[in-house]
Amino acid sequence: MNNIKAWIGDFTGVIVGLIALGVVAGVVFGDVPFVGGIASNFAATVNMLGDAGAVGALALAILVGLYD
Repeated sequence: MNNIKAWIGDFTGVIVGLIALGVVAGVVFGDVPFVGGIASNFAATVNMLGDAGAVGALALAILVGLYD
């Protein structure tokens, strides 16, 4: 069971890294076919959290806590 948990943790780390790479590539190079709409989806999520005010800040804090 510990091996499965470790594998899932490693896989999740790779996926989060790829998402971060996609956001950076989208910002630096514009619309890159490999990353699709990751940067635009990330910007939309940030705008949505910004529109939500304090509730958005709380949701963002929870999301950051989940990734730590």
